[in-house]
Amino acid sequence: MGAVLPPVWTGTLPGNVDVLWDRWKTFSCGYPSDSHAKMSEKLGPTFAIDSMWRHHISTSDANVIKVNTASQIVTDFSKFSKGDLFRDIMRGFLGNGIFNSDGEMWRFHRHIARPFFSRVKAAKLDLFQAYSGNIIYHHMKVHGSSSDADSAIAKMKGRFREGHTVNFQDLASRYALDSSTQFLFGRSIGFLRDPLPYEWNAKRADSSPPNTPAERFAHSLRSLQEVVAERWRLQRIWPLFEILEDKCKTHMKVLNLFVNPIVREALERHSKLEHDSNERGARSPEPETFVDFMAHHTTDSVLIHDETLNMLLAARDSTSATITFTVYFLCMYPHVLNRLRAEVRATVGLTRCPTEDDIRNMRYLRAVIDETMRLYPPVSSNVRNATCDTTIPNSDPRGKPFFVPAGTSIVYSPLIVGRRQEYWGHDAEEFDPDRFLDGRRDKYLRRNPWIFVPFNAGPRTCLGQQFAYNAMSVFLIRLLQNFSEMHLAPEAQPPGTLPPDDWSTANGRKGKERFFPKKSITLYSSGGLWVRMDEG
Repeated sequence: MGAVLPPVWTGTLPGNVDVLWDRWKTFSCGYPSDSHAKMSEKLGPTFAIDSMWRHHISTSDANVIKVNTASQIVTDFSKFSKGDLFRDIMRGFLGNGIFNSDGEMWRFHRHIARPFFSRVKAAKLDLFQAYSGNIIYHHMKVHGSSSDADSAIAKMKGRFREGHTVNFQDLASRYALDSSTQFLFGRSIGFLRDPLPYEWNAKRADSSPPNTPAERFAHSLRSLQEVVAERWRLQRIWPLFEILEDKCKTHMKVLNLFVNPIVREALERHSKLEHDSNERGARSPEPETFVDFMAHHTTDSVLIHDETLNMLLAARDSTSATITFTVYFLCMYPHVLNRLRAEVRATVGLTRCPTEDDIRNMRYLRAVIDETMRLYPPVSSNVRNATCDTTIPNSDPRGKPFFVPAGTSIVYSPLIVGRRQEYWGHDAEEFDPDRFLDGRRDKYLRRNPWIFVPFNAGPRTCLGQQFAYNAMSVFLIRLLQNFSEMHLAPEAQPPGTLPPDDWSTANGRKGKERFFPKKSITLYSSGGLWVRMDEG
């Protein structure tokens, strides 16, 4: 095929166990990009890894990402899939949903789900405003909170007025989970109704998490992500660590207690609507929720169950992670906070709820969100599997393409791509939202859009992208309408969750960070992100 093999990261022990250990150590106590960055300096941005006698390729080359994810107009999309290993690892959690399927099954999911995630459906700003604060969404009176006292901002204000800090990561997760379940199921899990956690050293009798259905649901959702992330690190040998029990099973029971009754009700509701419509000779009304929309297109309860959970994972995690990291950067860079707040005040004032046009016109807000996702994309790495012998571009444009045998996994990292100087300039590791507004946007991003793929790209581009942008934008607008200053509270972080002292001498972002980024399926802050905010 006129190709060459990529350089290989080789160890000294049988099966390259030392390579596996190095990567595991980085995952447990290192910075997310350490392992890849070290090897990239030595081998280049695309290299092979052989560990436990399994061969895969790791890359931070945007041209390889383009080949792996691009539409069929550009390349042959059928050459790359999620692959059997990925699907086996994720099946206990995601079933056969859209994120865990390939080929015709994936096309079937995509064909069904796409119409629901249209611009109109994704707009639902009143829902996001309800859970962020200051407005009551009419559906919530039946299925969720009944007053603004249970909104995210009201919860924060109450805790700050008590003289305590707030775990903003936890709060963002509650907002994202409640708004996502309301949007998808027509019924909120009600996580914001539960009391917020206190600092680890708070001397309070009520500082332990309450044992509520919402808390159990959120805990199981987090645990499932940790289980499948651990499986991925173990690769082919993961079943050996679950001989006695499927680690997903107990947590899925908790999720199913909430999901399964809603799926059954949706199918029964659709059956009744179809019968009534046939009796009257009229069309059934347009489905309001995603679960009703799915019931309108299929009677397969397992398919509906899997698809809604897939969408819940995507909607919740992209929103909560990005909001959390955005607030972290606003704490770190007060001048960005002040400029963003000035845009909010000039556009909607301090009380009015934003409209779609408002959000569209707030260019600095979008730039702040995009810059946050450039440095900390919610999904920091992704994978494709070669379905046949093929090639990928060589990172050296003068070299021959790299050969990829059938069955080889190619892991690509939006996190590392987002920090490469050749793609973003000499200041690639600096937080500067203006790079999405000034000449650098034309110079770098428009020339090569594959350097920024927080919502994936090509045929698998996230259907809920606009949903996520609206959910993030509304929350941040409401937050800046209510708080004038934001500060990190390192003293409230649990022991062992702040960056190690030796990070301070490192180059790039690692040397600047004041939180400890870690990842399961998505990135998160170890121990939460504890903050103080001033009203004004």
